[in-house]
Amino acid sequence: MVKRLLQFILLGLFIITESAGASLQDPIKIACVGNSITYGSGVANKDKNAFPAQLQSMLGNPYEVQNFGVGGRTLLKRGDKPYWETEAYSNALKFKPDIVFIKLGTNDSKLQNRVHLDNFEADYIELVNSFKKENKRARIILLLPVPAFTTDTTGIWNEVIKNRITPITRSVAFKTNSEVLDLYQLFINQLGLLPDMVHPSSLGATVIAKRLYEAVVQKEIETIVALKSKEVKEMETENFYGFPLSNFEYKGNACKLVRPKKVAPGAPWVLRARFWGHEPQTDIALLERGFHIAYCDVANLFGGPEAVKRWDGFYRLMTQAGLSKKVVLEGMSRGGLIIYNWAEKNPKKVACVYADAPVLDGKSWPGGLGKGKGSASDWEAFKKVYSLKSEKDIAKFNGNPIQKIESIAKGGFPMMHVCGAADVVVPIDENTKPFEAGIKAHGGAITVIYKDGVGHHPHSLDNPTPIVDFVLRATGQKVNYAIIPTPSAEFRSAAGWIEGKDWWAQARDIDSLCQASKEIDLLLIGNSITQGWGGKRPNVTYAPGKEAADIYFKDLNWIGAGISGDRTQHILYRLNNGKYENAQPKVVMLAIGVNNFGDNTAEEIAEGIRKVLEVTKEKFSPFTKIMFFGPLPTGLDPNTDRREKYNKIHSLIKDFGDQKNVFYYNVVNEFSDEKGFLKVDLYSQDGIHLLPQGYKVWAKYIQEHINLTK
Repeated sequence: MVKRLLQFILLGLFIITESAGASLQDPIKIACVGNSITYGSGVANKDKNAFPAQLQSMLGNPYEVQNFGVGGRTLLKRGDKPYWETEAYSNALKFKPDIVFIKLGTNDSKLQNRVHLDNFEADYIELVNSFKKENKRARIILLLPVPAFTTDTTGIWNEVIKNRITPITRSVAFKTNSEVLDLYQLFINQLGLLPDMVHPSSLGATVIAKRLYEAVVQKEIETIVALKSKEVKEMETENFYGFPLSNFEYKGNACKLVRPKKVAPGAPWVLRARFWGHEPQTDIALLERGFHIAYCDVANLFGGPEAVKRWDGFYRLMTQAGLSKKVVLEGMSRGGLIIYNWAEKNPKKVACVYADAPVLDGKSWPGGLGKGKGSASDWEAFKKVYSLKSEKDIAKFNGNPIQKIESIAKGGFPMMHVCGAADVVVPIDENTKPFEAGIKAHGGAITVIYKDGVGHHPHSLDNPTPIVDFVLRATGQKVNYAIIPTPSAEFRSAAGWIEGKDWWAQARDIDSLCQASKEIDLLLIGNSITQGWGGKRPNVTYAPGKEAADIYFKDLNWIGAGISGDRTQHILYRLNNGKYENAQPKVVMLAIGVNNFGDNTAEEIAEGIRKVLEVTKEKFSPFTKIMFFGPLPTGLDPNTDRREKYNKIHSLIKDFGDQKNVFYYNVVNEFSDEKGFLKVDLYSQDGIHLLPQGYKVWAKYIQEHINLTK
């Protein structure tokens, strides 16, 4: 172990830095080094959709991304097909990249290569150093292999990837001070994105490209800060999943601090309660994104006054050292008591709360006075902490978070709970469910994920993305992909396309139609709902709106520019890179946003729609009128979350129209009955796609309102 003083751990002088090794004039060179997954094996249209190609499309200038992946290659020098022997490796070194993504290790899990795994760490360190030798300022980012769901234990084997390759890779990251990104967790519950159980599809490649994009564009701050406290004792540093973890004592209490490789702007941090290191996937993902993870021991204090006092002092220590004035609180099980009791006292210091199967009522646990089993020894300790000496004291006790709901809700910070629906240790009916209802009743913001059939354990989520995204949004660190021009990697014929004709083919078809036409009456831009009009598109196989178009658009020269699956970011890419303006449309119709529902908040979607509208106005003649629908009505039941999001989006975008060149329409009434339910003869059962009769309603509406735009 390496001993240090804590004053050398935290950072303080904030400087926004650019990516290493590149001036404003030079391209920022990115090398993607790896095996067949990097190369793009199994990816439809790999030249466009392999993750390095997608990353290039997302980044644009001034970045230059090159793919140096080679199928079947090992990191091991003594492996059956060493990457070291390839021309791609030589070319990658000659490229002298500013950023290097290394994704190797999958093939090293094969039986013939496992016998050499004792050399894996040394070989990996040598590979990292070889790139540093070519460019000493290069960012080296190690990518953990994606999981393999194969059953042949002689070939690529997940047990070796998970339990040997991954820990060694994290050790290399720690020893070389390289960054590390965990791709394994992003795919652990995404078997459908690995069609052959090993290689991501083009949509799986999108998952990787987006994560790499975040790493590339992530800003950082550099600091040197001294902790000025005589009550901080010496510490030792160890490896926490590739990141440096410092153990120290503050006022005699055990504390921990894990530092990110790059500190995010604002120096965000997490204060974790209890069970340090248990189910650490959320903490690791936040470390990757520039968060510090901190811990101050308050064990066996059950969120009582001494625990709150101890955290008060620790918070001062951390913030005086330069960390954010607003902290993310994380608590598992009994940790729920301290995070909420401290948050209730310090609401302005809280960025958000992530609670996992949290104890919110001591009478439930450890008391066991309700449905739960309780814990006799812990209940005695709990009563001692709160000086509960009699049944009367217990009956009058109001020091639990469950009794502070109104005050907590007024704190204004967002909350997320992850709970097992079958928890018999900390029953949700006595803890999270009444808490959730109370918070919402008092206007607070809480999101709860209930895991069906799961008890108190395991905590967290195998893929922590929902939790991570919640924290990133609460701290202003989330990338809004809805506003980033991006091509789609959709390739499936189920999208209503001829087999083998992917998104790129559809985009080319539309562009060709626009370039071959002049002064058209109507250009319809959108997603699958718009694609459903049909038209002259040669590779669209399903057009439920054809009859409606034949009736209501018969006197119009029109082009259908809808592509199945498109989100706002895909429309932005098409508008920026296509030649739609050549068609000189008199009217452009925009109906977009519903496919963003699963990935984005209403606010993010509204921002994406605003950006689409902005680019549309720039792209076309000032004489072109824009019929602006945003997302079409969705959610069969007016009381669903989907309809609630739809309504929120339209409340945010309704003022985007000026009723001069941009005409805003919300057509929910045209598609709904008197109670607000979407009409079953107009909508399919998914509450998204229109039936032929629905297209007739929409077509008639468009026809009637086109004249009003003139």
